[in-house]
Amino acid sequence: MNPKMEQNKKIKEPDNTAVRTALWRALHMQMDAKPYVLEDKIGLKLIDPPDDWQQRPDMKFTKRLRASIVARARFIEDLIIEQSKHGISQYVILGAGLDTFAQRRPDIASKLQIYEIDQPDTLTWKQQRLIELGFGDPEYLHFVPVNFETSSWWEQLLKAGFNANKPAVVACTGVSLYLTKDAITSILNQIATLASGSKLAMTFYLPTELLDEEDKPMQEIAEKGARAAATPFVSFFAPNEILALAREAGFKEAKTISTKDMEQYYFTNRTDNLLPATGEVFLLATT
Repeated sequence: MNPKMEQNKKIKEPDNTAVRTALWRALHMQMDAKPYVLEDKIGLKLIDPPDDWQQRPDMKFTKRLRASIVARARFIEDLIIEQSKHGISQYVILGAGLDTFAQRRPDIASKLQIYEIDQPDTLTWKQQRLIELGFGDPEYLHFVPVNFETSSWWEQLLKAGFNANKPAVVACTGVSLYLTKDAITSILNQIATLASGSKLAMTFYLPTELLDEEDKPMQEIAEKGARAAATPFVSFFAPNEILALAREAGFKEAKTISTKDMEQYYFTNRTDNLLPATGEVFLLATT
């Protein structure tokens, strides 16, 4: 454990998934060619990993997953920037992990009210590290700690000052895989009640048989690792099933964004053959 984390050892560190995602964003700028899909150096500063972090197996052999992660983050950022231009001033990150948008893009973030929802330990650790690194505690950034097993994220969001009568952008990435269909349905039903014009961007995961052949072995390894870490993958959906969930929840509009769409958005004419894995699909829905 490095000195920074030693100081914080009384506070439970973020889970492996949040750390891995942040390190993939950092590795993109160190291993892949320009133009970068996303530029994020702050996540690496937050984690302050050992010098040999690039040699971790989950960093060395996961290029396509890394590409998916940076594309996912870029897609969300493009969405919130676009919607802020249209007057939406609330941004909710459900399962925020070590997201760094508020620190990297204060020009946009300062015009919003940002609500980061996650487990209490993760947010406490993150807030302490941000203060240590000199990022402070801006008034527009709200940490909303939620024990998802015992309390309502919606109730905690309202207590944090969220205005249910004003439209919002809600991002929920890397979460549905670990939830039951009933839990996912509950989240969708709640978000569908937001003020008219609100946007949801949520990732879902395809069943193995819908993946490209080259991605299937990595998916099997990931599933095995998740089981071993006591965070098993629970839910997989085909695109038509995702759209059905959105319709049943009551969204006015819904579409899916595929890996092929992401390739067109962010990976054309690259010199390094960087392409995203095929496991993840975005639901983009409007209330």
